[in-house]
Amino acid sequence: MGHSLLCLLGLFLLSTVIHGNTEDAVLTIEPNWSSFFIGEFVTFKCDMNEGNDTDWYYTFNKDGQGFILYSDYKEHVLSFTSTGDSGKYQCTGHRMGSSYTKNSNTVSVTVSAYKPRATLTAGTTIIPVGGSVTLTCSVQSSDGWKYEWFRRTQTTSEVHIRDQQNRDIRVSQGGIYSCRGTRGNPVYYTYDSYDVTIEITFSNKVVVKQQPNWPQIFRGETITLTCEVQEGGETTEWEYEWRGPSTPTQWTHNNDVTFRVSESSSGDYMCKSRRRDDSYSSTEWSEAFTLSGSNKPKAKLRADNTTVPVGGSVTLTCSVNSSSSGWKYYWYRDDTTVDVVSPSNGQISVSQEGLYRCRGGRGNPVYYTEDSQEVHINTTVSGFGRERSSFIVPFIIGLVSGIIAVLLLMCCYKKIKEPCCYSLTQSQSTNQSSASEQTSNPNETQVYSSLLHGDLSVYEPVRGSGNTGSADEYNNVTSGFQLEGLDKRSRHDGTEESSDYNNVNPESASGP
Repeated sequence: MGHSLLCLLGLFLLSTVIHGNTEDAVLTIEPNWSSFFIGEFVTFKCDMNEGNDTDWYYTFNKDGQGFILYSDYKEHVLSFTSTGDSGKYQCTGHRMGSSYTKNSNTVSVTVSAYKPRATLTAGTTIIPVGGSVTLTCSVQSSDGWKYEWFRRTQTTSEVHIRDQQNRDIRVSQGGIYSCRGTRGNPVYYTYDSYDVTIEITFSNKVVVKQQPNWPQIFRGETITLTCEVQEGGETTEWEYEWRGPSTPTQWTHNNDVTFRVSESSSGDYMCKSRRRDDSYSSTEWSEAFTLSGSNKPKAKLRADNTTVPVGGSVTLTCSVNSSSSGWKYYWYRDDTTVDVVSPSNGQISVSQEGLYRCRGGRGNPVYYTEDSQEVHINTTVSGFGRERSSFIVPFIIGLVSGIIAVLLLMCCYKKIKEPCCYSLTQSQSTNQSSASEQTSNPNETQVYSSLLHGDLSVYEPVRGSGNTGSADEYNNVTSGFQLEGLDKRSRHDGTEESSDYNNVNPESASGP
């Protein structure tokens, strides 16, 4: 019985020696990462944990297929050239001069197709003067990376930040930062990260101001926005950057922007300033300045009266939207300029009749409102003027009639014996002296009476009367129409003119 047990134990030991222990061999990789990228290297190490390394030769398999069939070395370096290099790897050790073998464990490897890019993040990109910020560099979710850091400015080339291989670093300088990952041997580099700009901020406050500073802006007007660095903190020469719906964002030495307001330019505007000698040291952004352009306004025209009194005037008032300011006013009458610019109160006094309108204008170049509605101003004649008119018309008529009468008398004087003139002068003289003649001479009363009643011709008192007073009557009649300055005429009886003529024209009378 005891002899049988010894035989069985001997057979087991012999079988172990012949076939080997397959679980004792160990396959490891260096670096020990689960994922790799095309272009990286890996070292496979097959350890038999038995005897000397020279007692064995090795085969390496991928997914059950041998890709290295015989090697005297237990280590093999593999360069990943494609994603096809992904798979499960195993090694087998063969004892020299024997059929004894050992199979190792399997190791899974994943190979990614594209070279990775490092990612750089910053706790903040704006830090106060004397402050600092933490920068973090990372490469996907893979392991084993170290990091290289770089800084540059717009005027200096990129510089490697030495002794900084950690994932996180802390910086207090403004500038443009980047990083990349490194690992393996030979070293494998990722793509550089995208740049992150770190700025140092000053305590100076920045504000946006509008010129002209009107409370309401209209589309079509030209305005200027100014970036003003107020006192406080650092003082230096500045340059400026704008942020808005239609303004440039480049840095400039000019602290203002001028543009014509349109629908697209309405929105929020901000600016900031930075030192000219340090492009990464600047102020913070200003508070937003909101610009809103309104539609073009129309002027309004009002008259205190539409009728101008004689010698007087009426007041016209032009105005634009009550919430706006800065207007000057332009006046027109019947398409003719009346007053290029009226006083700032928008009022003018007018005394002429016509159609009036106005419009407002402000700024440089001048922005004009739409024209106001037209107002018709009338002029009238006063009551005093009408009385003068009613007096002048009959005065002129009387004057013309008097001139005609004088001309007729002159005609009759030259042709005194002509019937027409004689009858006319007789009739007029009789009418003028009828009252006195009726009381002094009964015969003259008879003649005058016959003329009034129309029973005799106007020529009868001269031609047919046998009355002894006919000659005197004639003289009396004609003497009333003698004009001043004429020579005396002798009566037909040889005597001089009566005193009646002298009374009519005393300057020409003379005694016997």
